[in-house]
Amino acid sequence: MEQLETTLAAIAGADTIEAVEALRVAALGKQGWVSALLKSLGGMSPEERTSTGPRIHAAREAVTAALTERRSALENAALDARLAAETADLSLPAPAAPRGTVHPVSQVMDELAEIFADMGFAVATGPEIEDDWHNFTALNMPETHPARAMHDTFYFPDQDAQGRSMLLRTHTSPVQIRSMLSQGAPLRVIAPGRVYRSDSDATHTPMFHQIEGLVIDKGIHLGHLKWTLETFLKAFFERDDIVLRLRPSYFPFTEPSVEVDVGYTLVNGKRVVGGGGDVPGGGWMEVLGSGMVNRKVIEFGGLDPDEWQGFAFGTGVDRLAMLKYGMDDLRAFFDGDVRWLGHYGFGALDVPTLSGGVGVRA
Repeated sequence: MEQLETTLAAIAGADTIEAVEALRVAALGKQGWVSALLKSLGGMSPEERTSTGPRIHAAREAVTAALTERRSALENAALDARLAAETADLSLPAPAAPRGTVHPVSQVMDELAEIFADMGFAVATGPEIEDDWHNFTALNMPETHPARAMHDTFYFPDQDAQGRSMLLRTHTSPVQIRSMLSQGAPLRVIAPGRVYRSDSDATHTPMFHQIEGLVIDKGIHLGHLKWTLETFLKAFFERDDIVLRLRPSYFPFTEPSVEVDVGYTLVNGKRVVGGGGDVPGGGWMEVLGSGMVNRKVIEFGGLDPDEWQGFAFGTGVDRLAMLKYGMDDLRAFFDGDVRWLGHYGFGALDVPTLSGGVGVRA
């Protein structure tokens, strides 16, 4: 194939990672020439596929191998150049003890990102200073909706250019609307971040961390939601005996809505997630809110609810950290006490991985 020879020659002559990536897209991307040839197989007769198919697949393998080899060579050359240019002052004394640790919230954020990335979710972000349309109205909470009273909101005195009230977001759900409007469907994202509500006690703070998930696709139903949450909780708590209970609830942006309880057992007087449930010595505790995305919310996201369905879920990152690592006062997360952080903090090299364990401590 003339295209194959031209592409292989171009790959061999590429001198940057960006150039290699551009050649990959031109050949193997959705509009690439290799992809076009693969799509053409469906219109061929069995005899044509038998003779032409192996040549097309061989071309794809050759391009893939050449791209991998060239990318690896360029990365190794860049690393060699960097190592040759850097120097280290070995005369500086080593510290008597390691200083500084990773905050549990940051660690749990990384754990969640690792778990959901393995499930095909991308991380989406949005502004913490939000307008009330994205924070409330687009989530099926118009100005007169009683659900707004469920959120103790910090408002700003000024409005934006569209005359919308500005506020500190009360949840990360506005990211769902922004993601649907910007990316369309299908969609699979998680939205971790800081949120703000006027509340403060042992289990509530004015600023805390949430993570929300959104899946939009065709044929989505409640069974997909339960499987996703069960898989996530098993990976997060690193136990296979996780038992879930879904209870009917109400959220304006989902219908039907369900609260998710996880079973626990008592160990030395403390609740330990796993097993439990409706058995002697066990019980249930709420960990998640979730449900099927309301049709109105899908419409506000610029999609047709007759074509696209989805589910959403949300939970507090701080609460997950407390459950997993045995913390009993949320306010300590923000006190800045180095003794507390020294006890509960994580080493900088405790990088969560599914193979090594997302909750490994130094």
